[in-house]
Amino acid sequence: MAKDANGVTLNAGDSVSVIKDLKVKGAQSTIKRGTTIKNIRLTNKNDEIEAKIDKCGVIVLKTCFLKKI
Repeated sequence: MAKDANGVTLNAGDSVSVIKDLKVKGAQSTIKRGTTIKNIRLTNKNDEIEAKIDKCGVIVLKTCFLKKI
């Protein structure tokens, strides 16, 4: 069961917001704080989700850097 930084349970298809600027490995871009990510997908690991982000493609993010909207 994936939980965000506030302990709220995340479900597939939820929208989340980034709470900290994140550097993306392999890309020369940064995901800025406050970026909204829609339609997340859950992975096998409870502390990770998959998300499609403009300019970065599909990436895996740790849930400790996200909060549910």
